[in-house]
Amino acid sequence: MIPISVGGFVKLYRQHNKSLNEQELKASLRRMARLRDRGARCEICGGSIWAIGSAVTGWNGCFTCITGESDDSDDYEVCL
Repeated sequence: MIPISVGGFVKLYRQHNKSLNEQELKASLRRMARLRDRGARCEICGGSIWAIGSAVTGWNGCFTCITGESDDSDDYEVCL
């Protein structure tokens, strides 16, 4: 995964989601990143959660369970 700051991800996400509530997304990204760093697990498979995907979807999930893809090398993950 490609590391990205909370602000950097919000800026990218906003390009395709004009009605975005930036403050809510920032708070959710930070919350999920902290949960990930504390060992939160995917609700489906038990893998480590993907903070960005979990923040956007609203449930604790890993990259594969959220996207259905296994290769996350071109995708972002928020770093605190």
